[in-house]
Amino acid sequence: MAVLRSRPQRATSDDALIRTLYAEHGKALLAYATRLTKDRLAAEDVVQETLIRAWRHPEVVANPQGSLRGWLLTVARNIVTDRFRARAARPAEVAESESTVAVQQDHAEAVVDSVVLLDALDRLKPEHRDVLVEIYYRGRTASEAAGLLGIPEGTVKSRAHHALRALRRIYSGTSRSRVDLREVAA
Repeated sequence: MAVLRSRPQRATSDDALIRTLYAEHGKALLAYATRLTKDRLAAEDVVQETLIRAWRHPEVVANPQGSLRGWLLTVARNIVTDRFRARAARPAEVAESESTVAVQQDHAEAVVDSVVLLDALDRLKPEHRDVLVEIYYRGRTASEAAGLLGIPEGTVKSRAHHALRALRRIYSGTSRSRVDLREVAA
């Protein structure tokens, strides 16, 4: 029973302590915090946090080393400084707007496809690889690729056909059954 009585008494004495501190020092604390923060709501939060710290350290309130108001003002200044440093340590928050670019989807799958494709292209004959690179990667027509590679257009089409068949055989041995070269190379 003694424990139950001490809790309400302590709560009452804590309430009285905080009320007394606020009555004696609240206006000065609020004015000081408002001057430091330049924001009334933030200053009220600082005063509240200052009083909570005073409540947590009753030994300082009961026997202050010097002025109690000086201690409270120092605590308030430290709280404002800590908040300023915390804000400076993290990036500024930016509100989302219509012009904000949406986060793109995970591109890991495309990276894996590119690596697998490059490995498969390395396995092809150089003349087949050159034709596929010109047609699918660089987006040239068969006649453009033929002019660039110095071979007949029919040979370009034939090599492209045989190269794609070879890639299908290479991919049939992997977990990927079909990969569109235009998607992977883009």
